[in-house]
Amino acid sequence: MPEISRFFGIIIAMYFDDHSPPHFHIRFGHQKAIFDIEKMALLEGELSPRALGLVTEWAILHQRELLEDWELAQRHAPLKKIPPLE
Repeated sequence: MPEISRFFGIIIAMYFDDHSPPHFHIRFGHQKAIFDIEKMALLEGELSPRALGLVTEWAILHQRELLEDWELAQRHAPLKKIPPLE
């Protein structure tokens, strides 16, 4: 699972050829979740309120790049790194 960004201990990754809807995977300590790129909402899992807020803020800032990476992942093409939240 290629890592596309990392910030404040939060790891953002995508699987190649993953199922719809467009989404990314989040790991933060022992927490794991899946986040819908189009709806800007959790699909599965749980995150602490603070981590969810940071991920949502980052995803809003980078929605276009996330959708571009989703398309690349569907084609098994190399994914582009996305700048972290600072």
